[in-house]
Amino acid sequence: MERASVLAVDDEPQNLELLEAYLIRECDVIFASNGEEALQKVQDENIDLILLDIMMPGMDGYEVCQKIKENEDNPYIPIIMITALSEKDDLIKGLESGAEEFLTKPVNKLELQTRVRSFLKLKRYHDEILRDRNKLEIQNQVREILTAIIPSLLATVPVEQKKVVMRQMLDMVEKNILHRYHEENNVINADNIGEIGCEILSEIGGNYYTEKIDGNFVRLQAHKCPWGDEAKINPIMCNLTAGILSRLLSRSNIEGDIKVRQTLGNRDEKCCLDLCFGK
Repeated sequence: MERASVLAVDDEPQNLELLEAYLIRECDVIFASNGEEALQKVQDENIDLILLDIMMPGMDGYEVCQKIKENEDNPYIPIIMITALSEKDDLIKGLESGAEEFLTKPVNKLELQTRVRSFLKLKRYHDEILRDRNKLEIQNQVREILTAIIPSLLATVPVEQKKVVMRQMLDMVEKNILHRYHEENNVINADNIGEIGCEILSEIGGNYYTEKIDGNFVRLQAHKCPWGDEAKINPIMCNLTAGILSRLLSRSNIEGDIKVRQTLGNRDEKCCLDLCFGK
């Protein structure tokens, strides 16, 4: 796992050195000696957590925290304020500025490490949720674009241009989905290509499963077509499904082709396609 980056903000160098000594075995510590430098580091670096001193000349910790939290362009970053102040009003002011936690000076090593671990774990969970949300948004956008524009385009363009439209749509699917699967799985082979094919078709709204696998082919069948009733009206949508799987084959280390067994466009009850190996 990649090491987390913690931004330590304090105008006293010895305090920064102490924080680094306490945390260096678990994360990378980046220094800032004042509020302005801290705000710049947040913009320039990939920061996972901030340890923020309150009493600093110029911009104090409250203002720094508030500016970070109010900036919608900043990702979620937990902020632990480190302070010699202990009055209740000071703690309330810190919470109002957006801080998640407080530690008092002199900092206890074990308490610091425990809080940092907890908030870094929370940050990882937050980032994972955000990635999943963005992934879902991309999936929905791809499907909405495809299902919205293909039928209308195919109803108006000349026959010779339909292949161009199909190729453009396949390029979009490949850019948004297939490339990511290729990067994540490194090698796409006969053992996993069926499952990956099902996942990709599911991402654009279908529900596919692998029925049978042997040394020669993988069969994919659909509980649900990605294109819904549109596939019954425009059989060329089924060609798009086959084209997506063909692009998947081309990204693998497998020589093969696609055989379409059944499609909704041909008035069959369901879609059934084979990824055949040993072309």
